[in-house]
Amino acid sequence: MTEAELDPVIHSASRLRVVATLAALDRGDSIAFPRLQGLLDMTAGNLSTHLRRLEEAGYVQQTKTHQGRTPATYVELTPAGRDAFHRYTRTLTELLKGAQP
Repeated sequence: MTEAELDPVIHSASRLRVVATLAALDRGDSIAFPRLQGLLDMTAGNLSTHLRRLEEAGYVQQTKTHQGRTPATYVELTPAGRDAFHRYTRTLTELLKGAQP
């Protein structure tokens, strides 16, 4: 196995943090953007950029709605995103096992 087999979309440290956080939610659950931003201690712009890249890959879904007159965005990991994260963690585990004496 080589490092090239790690999913480059998830391999970015910031996107890995995003996906790992979303993977901790139950399937079908979502989290409000501000809550995710706070958990990850990211700026709104930085988080938005990473979410856009993950969304382009089909790994996350953002739902924009309103709570009263206030816009609200919810983020969730898609089934494809869960599968990709599972593959990523499995590959990383295999790489780490191979690196042990």
